[in-house]
Amino acid sequence: MDSAKNIFYFVTAKNHKHKLIIHNSWFLINSLILLLPTFSFCSCSTDIISTDKPIRDGELLVSKSKTFALGFFTPAKSTSRYVGIWYNNLPIQTVVWVANRNSPINDTSGILSIDPNENLVLNHNRSTIPIWSTDVSLPQSQRNSTRVIAQLSDVANLVLMINNTKTVLWESFDHPTDTLLPYLKIGFNRKTNQSWFLQSWKTDDDPGNGAFTVKFNSIVKPQLFMYNHDFPWWRGGHWNGAILVGAPNMKRDMAILNVSFVEDDDNYVAISYNMFDKSVIARIVVQQSGFFQIFTWNNQKSQWNRFWSEPTNQCDNYGTCGSNSNCDPLNFEDFKCTCLPGFEPKFPRDWYERRDGSGGCVRKKGASICRNGEGFIKVASLKVPDISVAVTKGGLSLEECEEECLRNCSCTSYAVADVSNGGSGCLAWYGDLMDIQKLSDQGQDLFVRVDAVELAKANNHKRSKGVLGQKRISAILVASTVAIVLLLSFVFCRWKKTRNGM
Repeated sequence: MDSAKNIFYFVTAKNHKHKLIIHNSWFLINSLILLLPTFSFCSCSTDIISTDKPIRDGELLVSKSKTFALGFFTPAKSTSRYVGIWYNNLPIQTVVWVANRNSPINDTSGILSIDPNENLVLNHNRSTIPIWSTDVSLPQSQRNSTRVIAQLSDVANLVLMINNTKTVLWESFDHPTDTLLPYLKIGFNRKTNQSWFLQSWKTDDDPGNGAFTVKFNSIVKPQLFMYNHDFPWWRGGHWNGAILVGAPNMKRDMAILNVSFVEDDDNYVAISYNMFDKSVIARIVVQQSGFFQIFTWNNQKSQWNRFWSEPTNQCDNYGTCGSNSNCDPLNFEDFKCTCLPGFEPKFPRDWYERRDGSGGCVRKKGASICRNGEGFIKVASLKVPDISVAVTKGGLSLEECEEECLRNCSCTSYAVADVSNGGSGCLAWYGDLMDIQKLSDQGQDLFVRVDAVELAKANNHKRSKGVLGQKRISAILVASTVAIVLLLSFVFCRWKKTRNGM
């Protein structure tokens, strides 16, 4: 029995050695075996899941550059388990993608593996029916001869592929959750019936599908929207050749964000970004509170800083001032809502007494806008209206756009479609004008159809402003001339007095 004894030496601060004899080595071995399951993570040195190498709860898949990790996690105060991807080297666990967001696991028995049908599946409690699956199909002839793997890339894309040919069968970038990472896209492809969109978490404790969704709608020309359930909440708008019309700060942000926008005859549209400075860690998130925000990582403070956010004011919320009205967030002295030229409040009492403009504006009574001397008044520097009731015509100049709109009595307004390279193309609206906002930067001119009476008023106002301007300039010139004469006279008198004194 003595030969089975193990001797361990501990050295004290006084360098005295004390012998600790454990009479039964099997007791120690059994104790260590019992302790093994209590460790939360076993960091695997691989970025691949294969048929013979699954990932169990407590294990991690780590990308080659060790930037991202995939594993099981429990959000905030929840007790449920989810499979997700997060930043591997940040002190704050920040989840950027969730597989089973609507199908949580209530214990630690989860296992992510590749099944006999070559799908990536999530099971628990040794169940045969997966609670989540990539749900792709390989021909029966290839199932036994093809080796399929799932690999976590350095941009946080989990890719299911055929190993020898690298043919992609499925990827998490086609199924984003609430976070837009560099190189991930939002958009749609009508030919393949694919749609890429973001959807908020329900709460901090629940990554299930929340109330807010950010996506492109495909009515007429694609526009980026945030929806609260099925209702428009914020409109990023269409791409005008330079920016999304509802995100004027995008021009400024392009100093650090390399934004890519691709549109192919309305059948395909996608917007994505990457960082010019690759050392900057950034993510764009749709929050359960109804905000669409960009965050960058601050290494010095070890925290996320908010870089950009929409909506930022009440005018950013869709349709705050109703139809045919302009919302000005900087109009502090007066009401933020103003009817467009030729329009008046639909509900005057709500508008003037309650300061509620949600009812919008209607055409003034008695206005005749069809072949009766009508024309257009320019309203400058706007977030142009929702183009769901607009028609896009390329190749037209601004003058040709006016003529085209004037010929059709149903055309209510027009604007330049593409502001790049001096402006080209025509956007013409046929119906009520929704979600217009006054912008301090990157706004566009909107030309609103009015009757002959309204047009005459505008022209007279313009002429009177011109006369007043000329009078003001004349007054300034006269005052300046008098001041100069007086100054020269004063200098001359001083010089003459000094000379006589000599």
